[in-house]
Amino acid sequence: AAAAADLPPAPRAAALRVASFGEPAALARLAMLYVQAFDLGAGSTTPYRQLDYGRLMAWLRAILDTDPKSQYPLFAAARIYAEVEDAARSRAMVAFIHQAFLEDPDRRWSALAHAALLAKHRLKDLALARRYAADLQRLTTDPGIPLWAKQMEVFILEDMNELEAAKVMLGGMLAGGQLADPGERRFLQQRLEELERRLASKP
Repeated sequence: AAAAADLPPAPRAAALRVASFGEPAALARLAMLYVQAFDLGAGSTTPYRQLDYGRLMAWLRAILDTDPKSQYPLFAAARIYAEVEDAARSRAMVAFIHQAFLEDPDRRWSALAHAALLAKHRLKDLALARRYAADLQRLTTDPGIPLWAKQMEVFILEDMNELEAAKVMLGGMLAGGQLADPGERRFLQQRLEELERRLASKP
């Protein structure tokens, strides 16, 4: 069984593409299984914490570059490697996810949404969570991205007690004409009215 500490240095993406013999997607999946073998064989209740995260991120980067359309590396980054009980490793992994998101926002938005939630709830870093949520709202253009993801920044602003900024953002979303669904418009209008009531009640 592979040991977590034995994860070797990552190959270059170009080398992986050459080795794929024209099947980069298949080789990328095999490479992910190879990397995950080091987790499963670590023999610890917290095996992911034992990994060299510098090498791990280099592997994920090489695999992602080999098959840029794959969701597998970022899914593992967000749902496995970023959720360790180690703030430094978790912070490094969400930064990796953010950088990958910037390269292809519409395809990789879900990983960044999860990273924003981790920054908020696990790292207790509302400023970082807001930065990720703001990029998610600003840089994605796919109309299929759900409303909850688009309005994450509003909720984080409320948590930061930045009610006026949250109100302005909600008003902008409603006035922008981008919400075709009447249910979504009604929900946001209710949120806006609630914010206005909270602002009016502040001393």
